[in-house]
Amino acid sequence: MVGAGQLARMTCQAAISLGIGFRVLAASPADSAALICADVVTGDYTDSGDLLAFARGCDVVTFDHEHVPGGHLAELEKAAAGQAGPAVRPAAAALRYTQDKLAMRERLRALGVPCPRYAPVTDLAGVRARAEEWGWPVVLKAVTGGYDGRGVWVCGTPEEAAAVLAHPVAVFAEEHVAFRAELATLVARSPYGQAAAYPVVQTVQRGGVCHEVLAPAPGLPPGLAADAQRMALELTGELGVTGLLAVELFAAEAGLLVNELAMRPHNSGHWTIEGARTSQFEQHLRAVLDLPLGDPRMAAPQAVMANVFGGPSGPGVSPGSGVSPRAGAAPSPDIFARYEHVMAADPGVKVHFYGKQARPGRKIGHVTVLGGDVAGLRERAVRAASYLATGNGESA
Repeated sequence: MVGAGQLARMTCQAAISLGIGFRVLAASPADSAALICADVVTGDYTDSGDLLAFARGCDVVTFDHEHVPGGHLAELEKAAAGQAGPAVRPAAAALRYTQDKLAMRERLRALGVPCPRYAPVTDLAGVRARAEEWGWPVVLKAVTGGYDGRGVWVCGTPEEAAAVLAHPVAVFAEEHVAFRAELATLVARSPYGQAAAYPVVQTVQRGGVCHEVLAPAPGLPPGLAADAQRMALELTGELGVTGLLAVELFAAEAGLLVNELAMRPHNSGHWTIEGARTSQFEQHLRAVLDLPLGDPRMAAPQAVMANVFGGPSGPGVSPGSGVSPRAGAAPSPDIFARYEHVMAADPGVKVHFYGKQARPGRKIGHVTVLGGDVAGLRERAVRAASYLATGNGESA
């Protein structure tokens, strides 16, 4: 797996259970997955030499992010075609639609997939023209590189749009959608052509960043859920996806609109570790290795996941760094004390830490709770995540 963040870390844990040899390409030995993986190569994914050297001896190369340059992916695939390298899954042709959001919009439109209205823009006149058609606010999105709310600007005035356009970033304009809920559907597809779909979930976003995931999405009509799963499954075939495909959706008055795509394990699927019969991380490995896919059904009627963010109490390392807090206190003592308290206060809460530096606003872990009452589960999950972040369990 190219990349050694928390997605690679949790995929490594799934690989151990499957008995699969698992290697990560890490930028640093301190990366989340590098702390726990037995086979770590340190290198730069933007250097083709590092990437090719890392891939030698692998059967399959996959990714925990979308940022490997397309030319390097082509080199990997060329080596694989000459039987000197591994299979690249998902392939460069599919990954292009997660790397270039404008290309993704154009491809989806060609397929007839419902999306928000959009248009390429290069100057303020172009944005004003779109605003005259759609109304303010207008959303400006970075064509490449954006994630977790970065690279997305909701502009309510021409002045705000001009400030975004002043940056040297290629953007396109998109209409601002008034939606009832944000949803996500996660599916997997193998080279053999087998596919599986997880229940559709609701994501609770703040500032463009996911804070909670409710599985399955409460109150979602079964027909609409089936439509979302069908759309995602069809996209895996149309785009040639191998592995996981996460489709982020707006539930709008006119129906479902596709917002974003990701071709890797996804934050909207972290609940599957405890909440599904097969976790998204195991499923991704099964898919890219062309193994029979696992059962995606839920292990409980309802699951709620809440992200844990670094709080305002100062820097520290979250538990999971591989160093005992009592032996050397690598994790912040405050964070570890909260960790113990949450586990004692609510034994049903499953806590996952990523061993990452705890900075304000940074995802350093998540919690999951299972049961039948979504309102009660949300209260427990948010309380635990908030306490772990700040020492205050009253707000997220």
